Amino acid sequence: MTDALDSLLDLLDLERIEENIYRGVSRPSVVPRVFGGQVAAQALVAAGRTVPDDRPAHSLHAYFLRPGDPGAPIVYTVDRIRDGRSFTTRRVVAVQHGQPIFHLSASFQEFEEGMEHQEEMPAAPAPESLATAEELLPRHAHLFQDPQIPRRLLEARAAVDLRYVQDPPFVAAENGPSEPRSQVWFRTNGKLDGARDQPMLHICLTTYVSDMTLLDSVLLAHGRGGWAVGDVVGASLDHAMWFHRPFRADEWLLYDQESPTAQGGRGLGKGRIFTADGRLVASVIQEGVVRVPRA
Repeated sequence: MTDALDSLLDLLDLERIEENIYRGVSRPSVVPRVFGGQVAAQALVAAGRTVPDDRPAHSLHAYFLRPGDPGAPIVYTVDRIRDGRSFTTRRVVAVQHGQPIFHLSASFQEFEEGMEHQEEMPAAPAPESLATAEELLPRHAHLFQDPQIPRRLLEARAAVDLRYVQDPPFVAAENGPSEPRSQVWFRTNGKLDGARDQPMLHICLTTYVSDMTLLDSVLLAHGRGGWAVGDVVGASLDHAMWFHRPFRADEWLLYDQESPTAQGGRGLGKGRIFTADGRLVASVIQEGVVRVPRA
């Protein structure tokens, strides 16, 4: 396990301060607010701490209410909405400085047999054939407003091996608008083992990564490079995920993403996550603010 992955797992290991109340800290982010994937993953950890181990999460629905302060702790309060025979429901509110910054509802289900079907996995090159972030970002450092952004991105994502199948928006924008579709392969930078190798933690880690690139397809449709090159102002508004089948976050996952619409200063991203052998393991939908900066 790498030091970066160990640090991320520590970030997700919340401190219990009272029954149904947990406290988390933040790691440095590229933007001056808490990374949305972090608060979503931490909230799901808090919810999962109140649910039996044999009931993994099968869905979450969340709203980002206020920008998080990366310099202050986040308190997560869990409301035990329902404990049924098959399903368990939890609601989590994340609070900073006395105000809610994030709200999550999550549902958990014990395993049962049922009908099975799924969409086919789309074509994609093998992840080993693609450039690593360490190779890609320095190559395009001249595109960023701040020459320190590539280094800060590498540091912020050091726990994750994330590889773009097509050019990322900050590169593709040089050629104008393109198809609103993007793909990335990802896995944690290191294997989970021992006490940390838990199915719920793999789900939380994937939740963390799911917020990194989902709105890229919105940017591609309009030939925009994103906040890092200064031609877009944006933030996540809400986030929903459904977990369909067991998987491991430390093995390659294909994140297939598209944007069906953008309007009113908002863009919608849809994603499907597949294992390397073609199993559909998660679906994701997110809407975010995507605005062109005013002159």
